[in-house]
Amino acid sequence: MMDTLQHLAEGFGVALMPMNLLVAAIGALIGTIVGMLPGLGPINGVALLMPLAFALKLPPETALILLTAVYIGCEFGGRISSILLNVPGDAGAIMTAIDGYPMAAKGQGGVALSISAWSSFVGSAIATTGIVLFAPLLASWALAFGPAEYFALMCFAFACITGLMGNQPLKAVLAAVIGLSLSTVGLDSNSGVYRFTGDNVHLSDGIQFIVVVIGLFSVSEILLMLEHQANTSGLIRVTGRNMFNMKEMAFTWWGTIRSSILGFVVGVLPGAGATIASAMAYTMEKRLCDKDGTFGKGDIRGVAAPEAANNASANGSFIPMLTLGVPGSGTTAVMIGALSLYNITPGPALFTQQPALVWGLIASMFIGNILLLLINIPLVGLFTRILLVPNWLLVPGILAISAVGVYSVHATTFDLMLMGGLGIAGYLLRKGGVPMAPLILGFVLGDLMEQNLRRALSITNGELGILMESAISKGLWIGVVAMLLVPPLYRRWSQMKVSR
Repeated sequence: MMDTLQHLAEGFGVALMPMNLLVAAIGALIGTIVGMLPGLGPINGVALLMPLAFALKLPPETALILLTAVYIGCEFGGRISSILLNVPGDAGAIMTAIDGYPMAAKGQGGVALSISAWSSFVGSAIATTGIVLFAPLLASWALAFGPAEYFALMCFAFACITGLMGNQPLKAVLAAVIGLSLSTVGLDSNSGVYRFTGDNVHLSDGIQFIVVVIGLFSVSEILLMLEHQANTSGLIRVTGRNMFNMKEMAFTWWGTIRSSILGFVVGVLPGAGATIASAMAYTMEKRLCDKDGTFGKGDIRGVAAPEAANNASANGSFIPMLTLGVPGSGTTAVMIGALSLYNITPGPALFTQQPALVWGLIASMFIGNILLLLINIPLVGLFTRILLVPNWLLVPGILAISAVGVYSVHATTFDLMLMGGLGIAGYLLRKGGVPMAPLILGFVLGDLMEQNLRRALSITNGELGILMESAISKGLWIGVVAMLLVPPLYRRWSQMKVSR
């Protein structure tokens, strides 16, 4: 333990160098801005800055500190558009919109933004502390997850979100199935066969995440705004309070701690990611705390929990990257590419061969987290000003930003038309009470589920028994059954109890 603290102290010596502090502050600000822009997300933010860092000939530890600050900043920033506009900045912020946007609709946008910033800070701090204390142990535990276990984990994530989405779980299941169906469009990476493309070359590499999320969230939200208040000065009102109070902090505290720990554990699993972590955390808090049916209607706990898990997962994903050389998320995969530019190979030997790099990075995560809190809390008032923009200006603005983001993927008008079509479909689904969160979750995890299922079955030549072979898989499948059966049975029992 003393050696760990000594290494961490040396890491702070690296992270507190003026150049590295400046780079961390710049990266945190850029990450927040990139994160709040719908569809960009941390992968794009890190990928855009990686060649710039190399071109500027930054030292490897400085470059890694910059990219890490951008990554964590994007996770902070993703909540802003999710809460204020119901348009998630990235996949990890999908769950935040469920209660964040209703809070903004009730005039509590500032409170939602500030509590989400605080819970993001707590989640990142707990996860970074976990990296210092448990990195080698958790890395070896993560190795126990094979393709069968990952498939079961993703099924568990779906069961969590569909089993607890209100009183109409069938609509949540329908949404998840639609999302899974959309994820199958494009080239099958195993057989090389084009699936469900209708011989349209624009669909050959599938439907892009940004097209789906912008269409289903942004465009459908615009249509709802136009339907409800076509000629007024704003769909959402703003109140004077921008900061959460101590009572609200205490109200969300234990949920934030629970979600941070859960998010950190999920983040350690290579490829699991913040999307699964935030979905599981939201479901856990809804199951534990939603006694009055307030989740989904603007409950502050439904904002704090997924944001804590989201950021804890992002930080936790550094453990497999640093200790095993295996990317814990798509963004850390890009960062491994950045290390390769400096001829540095992450893995078990990195802690002994490059201690200044590793511990400087870990120390910078503590510092960057504080910088992000100092950046985001004072700017809450500025962010909420978005809600004061009249609809006649806000709607075209959202549509323009959305169109630019979608067009930048392939520079084709087909993506814009697909965005519009998905927007109309999303509008009709939302009018019918179909939740969007399971749909996006299905789309994001669909390809990973398919790949892990195929890998598992290829090991046993198609024998399904491998899916329940390990103790981890069995535990997860029991969890799947419980999450699907317990909520409806509990509701039925409650109704019978009331009728008596």
